[in-house]
Amino acid sequence: MTAMTAPNVISRWSGALWSGALGICAIVAIIRPAHADPRAVVELFTSQGCSSCPPADKIIGDLSSDPSIIALSMPIDYWDYLGWKDTLADSRFSARQRAYSRMRGDREVYTPQVVVNGSAHVIGSDRAGIESAIGKTDKGAGVMSVPVTMSLSGKQINVSVAASKEPAVSHGEVWICSVAKSVPIAIAKGENRGQQITYHNVVRNLLKVGDWTGRPESWTVPLENLTRDGVDGAVVYVQDGSREKPGPMLGAAYTSLH
Repeated sequence: MTAMTAPNVISRWSGALWSGALGICAIVAIIRPAHADPRAVVELFTSQGCSSCPPADKIIGDLSSDPSIIALSMPIDYWDYLGWKDTLADSRFSARQRAYSRMRGDREVYTPQVVVNGSAHVIGSDRAGIESAIGKTDKGAGVMSVPVTMSLSGKQINVSVAASKEPAVSHGEVWICSVAKSVPIAIAKGENRGQQITYHNVVRNLLKVGDWTGRPESWTVPLENLTRDGVDGAVVYVQDGSREKPGPMLGAAYTSLH
């Protein structure tokens, strides 16, 4: 079918600052390292009201099992008027999709649409096209070149972004997504009425962590900023540009919350 910084506490990580807080809470740290050095971030803009989307939703499910790919579903809300209101949609995802199209200069906004590594767009049901876009974008300067790690420690996530490996890559925004790995939805109306469709790695919240300046930096994110019903994973990505003008993905990591 064709057509954000959170107010809660996210702080720079300092051992001295947080050691007292952890002592008060008396929490035993549990470290769960994220997958290292993925080659691609694949974002699917999908809708429960789009009859062309279920094959793309399945592909994202397949890609989500590949540890070298961070696959995300970002349900949009601009088809809600067609008879079924998407129960997972977020207007921020619609805005993100439009921002990508403005940056590319093509005004291509549709579902199912995949954006690979913040630059190339592909029809979401085209598995071969997605793989091709991964290969092509991975050759771009700085794309997925910045190591990003996460660890779950008690009631917080520690996020670390390493120094740039390339002199030309020296800044980016750091964002964290809370995700639900598998969400089955029974659709009663609209183009997909009568179907039950499972959505994979659905983004349920999106928060800016901070700004990376090319040097090693770390932040701590309280889990209370991310958790809600069904959330069982988190993704951190570093992206050139800004929310209004998103550029190439520079690095990313995923970790399970359970």
